[in-house]
Amino acid sequence: MTASARRRTPRRRALRAGTTVLLLTATALAAGPAAAGGPAAGGGSGEKPTVVLVHGAFADASGWDDVTGRLQRDGYEVVAPANPLRGLGNDSTYLASVLRSIEGPIVLVGHSYGGAVISGAAAGNPRVKALVYVAAFMPDKGESLAELSAKFSGSELDPALRPVPYTDATGSGTDLYIRNDRFHDVFAADLPRERTRVMAAAQRPAAAAGFAEKATAAAWKTIPSWFLVARQDKAIAPDLERFEARRAKSRTVEIDSSHVAMMSHPDAVARLIRQAAKATR
Repeated sequence: MTASARRRTPRRRALRAGTTVLLLTATALAAGPAAAGGPAAGGGSGEKPTVVLVHGAFADASGWDDVTGRLQRDGYEVVAPANPLRGLGNDSTYLASVLRSIEGPIVLVGHSYGGAVISGAAAGNPRVKALVYVAAFMPDKGESLAELSAKFSGSELDPALRPVPYTDATGSGTDLYIRNDRFHDVFAADLPRERTRVMAAAQRPAAAAGFAEKATAAAWKTIPSWFLVARQDKAIAPDLERFEARRAKSRTVEIDSSHVAMMSHPDAVARLIRQAAKATR
């Protein structure tokens, strides 16, 4: 082999490797999210449904970590997407697109504001076999979360909120945070204060407009539902949770928990999700 050939060989190998990577990437993208390793990577076997966990306001998907681990150990595929928290219509539309990427039956779980989001996102999707509400809002079509909240006393959320104006590429509005000095007592009173201080610092705000929007769908009217009532909830009145569960004829359990039952009582929450999942089979 000549010296010039030896010099060209590494370049040819690199070009061939680069071409192979591009071909593999193009093939995966053409095959869809399942091949590319996205949310559809599980749930297609038909043995167990995929469990989709949707967080609410002032939180992120990490709040589901303890529940996720328990379900994964039981062999469930779990997807915990980021809820944009930009408004009920926007967030439901986004979640609906995530659900369409998942193969096979789905158990859809919503906490807090996430309950309103799943109620809209599941509408018209035949793969969603069960809805699970964890200390959640569950509006009927034409209801806003503000209207629902006004039906019952017991929530301490409104006076604990801190509004912050924002501007982004689409315009301006108001974000809502829970004041740091009220976060523990209102949101997560049965967690250690050291932990809730970190949660308060990292909380994700919700757009205030989302609480005034009227729901455009109520999937719980056609999809079987389960509801966990948190008796010590200070963010959503427990009596409101009971009202919603009765209205939807949900299979209901009650536990002594703050608003973040999935963090303080992950066994109880995982148990309810398993019940819903088994019912779909």
